[in-house]
Amino acid sequence: MAGTMNNPEGGELRIGIAGLGTVGVGVLRLLSDNAAELAARAPKGLRVTAVSARDANRDRGVDLSPFAFEPDAATLARREDVDVLIEVIGGTTGAGADAVIEALRAGKVVVTANKALVAERGAELARLIEQHGGALYYEAAVAGGIPAIKGLREGLAGNRIVSVAGILNGTCNFILTKMKDEKRAFDDVLAQAQALGYAEADPSFDVDGVDAAHKLAILSAVAFGGVPDFSAIELEGIRGVRLEDIEMAEDFGFSLKLLGVAKPRAAGGGVRQYVAPVLVPQSNPIAGVYDSFNAVVVRGEPVDEIMMRGRGAGEGPTASAVVADLIDAARGINPPLFGTLNAAAATGGGAAQAEAAAGEAVEGAAERRFWRLLVDDRPGVIAEVSQVLSDRALSVEKIVQQDADGSRAHIFILTHAAQRTQADEVAAALARLNCMIEPPAVYAVEAL
Repeated sequence: MAGTMNNPEGGELRIGIAGLGTVGVGVLRLLSDNAAELAARAPKGLRVTAVSARDANRDRGVDLSPFAFEPDAATLARREDVDVLIEVIGGTTGAGADAVIEALRAGKVVVTANKALVAERGAELARLIEQHGGALYYEAAVAGGIPAIKGLREGLAGNRIVSVAGILNGTCNFILTKMKDEKRAFDDVLAQAQALGYAEADPSFDVDGVDAAHKLAILSAVAFGGVPDFSAIELEGIRGVRLEDIEMAEDFGFSLKLLGVAKPRAAGGGVRQYVAPVLVPQSNPIAGVYDSFNAVVVRGEPVDEIMMRGRGAGEGPTASAVVADLIDAARGINPPLFGTLNAAAATGGGAAQAEAAAGEAVEGAAERRFWRLLVDDRPGVIAEVSQVLSDRALSVEKIVQQDADGSRAHIFILTHAAQRTQADEVAAALARLNCMIEPPAVYAVEAL
């Protein structure tokens, strides 16, 4: 629900910034560099009064002397001269989360880029707003500078949303792009991404799909109502993607992308949410989104298809989203927290949605699939594979055999649409064949 916003002085919003890393410093620079534009667009003045970070003396390239310094972010959130807390520390627990909780308990406005906190503790944050009358803005938590939340919640408010999907992690998109363009293996490109700062020393958060899943949980809640339900997301990353998958997918007319997808289930209620590497037809605009760019595709009725593309991370794009939320707060624009929020949704909407989804058979809508099999290169193997598919009534659109290393071969198969349970049975049967060297790799074809 829309909350009230404490502002004792009335004429300006006094801002505390928790976190002075890349984004926090970017917000300070943006507020300074675009001061004239912001003054014209915000009916209230925007004044930073205090900041918080672990080290007060570190040189960050900006002058911090005009601001009070608090080493503890939660203390910053409680300050009398802070009406709006900008939290750019991150994490579901710890300093950033504590500061957000403290600010909402005090009925203050919070602007955050903390996707993990919103995705995993969204119901708790909603209850605090319900109880104390604060407000939470989180545009910067999803897709950096792309106005995905505003686009869904406000620009498409008159539509029935059919699906929302996106390239939600720039690191993974960078890796898949380099693999395709430069014919390199996953491990090699990952090392380059780490050297360039796109991926952390421990890249699990990105390459295993967790970062994308946090963003998808938020988008899904905005699109379909309730609160974010991170635990309901089916999750698969890109560690298993091989160069030959990308190359043959292209030959078949597809691009391989890590997508987050949310759409109502075919039956049984609820919303299916998944993050996985999938094949997208090359005719779809999202297939052409490369490098570290993000994109969000929304299908709605009556608008049909909308695609938003841009930088998904970094100082400038994320600071842009933070300041856009700040201007909304100054204008008194405070839409519902998620797609539809009331007390019932805040206390149990996500759980109810997950329970409804669990009651449905897992297959959902039928999907085409792309298969890679690594087999012994000997006569009769294609016949053995074909027999498995025939026995389980899974029909083939296209099949290609390609030499792997002289003694082994790859078999690539595009199958017609089938339920997931049927595909799982085929995968299990194929894995039992004596000719199989490793379990089959299977990718869904996502038409969007």
